[in-house]
Amino acid sequence: MKEIENIVLKYALANAVKFDGKAIESAVISKVLGERPDLRPRAREIVKLVRKIVSEVNKLPLEEQRRKLAEIWPEAFEEKRREEKKELPPLPQAERFSRIVTRFAPNPDFVLHLGSARPAILSYEYARKYNGRFILRFEDTDPKTKPPIREAYDLIREDLKWLKLSWDEEYIQSLRLEIYYQYARKLLEMEKAYVCIHSPEDISRLRREGKPCSCVTLPSDIHLDRWDKMLSGEYGEKEAVLRIKTDIKHPNPSVRDWIAFRIIDTEKYPHPLVGSKYIVWPTYNFACAIDDHLLGVTHILRGEEHAVNTLKQEYIYRYFDWSMPVTIHFGRMNLEGTILSKSLIRKGLERGLYSDWSDIRLGTLIALRRRGILPEAIWELVMEVGIKPSAATISIDKLHAINRKILEPRANRYMFVPEPLTEVVLKGIEKIYAEVMYHPSYPERGYRVIESEKNVIYAPLEDLDKNSEIRFISLGNFRVTSRNPYIVTYISSDLEYARENKLPIIQWAPVDKAVRVTVLRAKGDKLTETIGYSEPEIRKIRLGEQIQFIRFGFVKLEKNGEEPLFIYTHS
Repeated sequence: MKEIENIVLKYALANAVKFDGKAIESAVISKVLGERPDLRPRAREIVKLVRKIVSEVNKLPLEEQRRKLAEIWPEAFEEKRREEKKELPPLPQAERFSRIVTRFAPNPDFVLHLGSARPAILSYEYARKYNGRFILRFEDTDPKTKPPIREAYDLIREDLKWLKLSWDEEYIQSLRLEIYYQYARKLLEMEKAYVCIHSPEDISRLRREGKPCSCVTLPSDIHLDRWDKMLSGEYGEKEAVLRIKTDIKHPNPSVRDWIAFRIIDTEKYPHPLVGSKYIVWPTYNFACAIDDHLLGVTHILRGEEHAVNTLKQEYIYRYFDWSMPVTIHFGRMNLEGTILSKSLIRKGLERGLYSDWSDIRLGTLIALRRRGILPEAIWELVMEVGIKPSAATISIDKLHAINRKILEPRANRYMFVPEPLTEVVLKGIEKIYAEVMYHPSYPERGYRVIESEKNVIYAPLEDLDKNSEIRFISLGNFRVTSRNPYIVTYISSDLEYARENKLPIIQWAPVDKAVRVTVLRAKGDKLTETIGYSEPEIRKIRLGEQIQFIRFGFVKLEKNGEEPLFIYTHS
């Protein structure tokens, strides 16, 4: 008994130190039974012991708790240090600014996926860490090539709220075009930009050759006149663009006099928010540079693929004599076993391979949410990868492991017998009566009673064929005495007998009260359905609730009714 008391004490002290001097009984019980699962049959006794020791520990001052913990379990502090390493490093040049301002700027041409959750979480967390401001900005100024989708605005907001992110301000670039026009005119007046009427082919050729086009030498009044004609609709698509003057010999041809505005036929390609009101639209780099300055953004966190965009935007800051935000580029984060590519998902949707953005084979946040991946798991994954510049390829198993760790103590246990299954007659008992715990690690949650006047159950066929003796959960130990039909004979309820004889512990469902259940599962790029029967208590599960089917996996209830539908999360 002394050994068990010591185990309880170390976890009670560790939990108290973690939570400022107050240990939580349920957390301590979980840790104790996790280390010693053999104590679960003595759960009521363990609960009483935990209650007593937690009460004693909570009476101690925090420093005394720390001293005792260091004395009996110094490794706990090492574990705490490992957890603390997941904190983000300090922001570079933070001392330059009176207040840190970060932003997340999605294009609403698609919903968010796991990759786009990374800059959102990092930007939000840094703003929170420095008590700064976090801005949400929709970058939707390309109604032709990357046409925004009206419902995507709200779906992105929902995704961010699900991730537990809140923003201090929100902006939509398509509603700010007049602002961008003003700054374009200023650049023309300053002779830092010009309107080019060369064909796209000529512009590309001259860029590749590192040669200026003839438009660049014209006086500013001609360019201002051309700009007015662009705005009034006198030029059509591809007939005129506004370009920023840069180094025409720059090593990267895309930086050479890059295009800041182009004409889009919005009668043909209407914008979902402003329709065909505007025909002159800023490119990403122009609108982004202007907004980052006007909104006071101090730090930009974005993918390494944006490094060249940073070079382009620096010209705008230089010409207006603005202070450039600190830009942090990080490597791409890929998730093996999940489809994150926007283009692949779009093609799949067009071809009917996927039902919609929430198809559980995809890596969109709405799909991961539907599957039962928790926002805390995504946070932990993002924080673990951090802001390293190199690309990170994460296994889907890694995400599942993090999610399992968080979900395991929350999800109650239920019995589900998947096909192939069979009816089994229980010989030696006249009727069924079983008290089944909701969670073996949390006995304080109580139990449910499964009753039936009949002694016939559904059980997994494979287990009955492989074993001569088995233990049915909360029913007892049985010997298989016939396999045609299946009959098992009651031996005892003794758990020690099951342990000594290493009996498999089998789930079951009473035939007369069983509920037929379907589980939808993603296996790579395929969808599969598993049919089976569950216990009658399953009818009390709420929509969206996550549970664990014993010996099967974690699932989430998606549809109630005569035959409930669950989505498989992971094992």
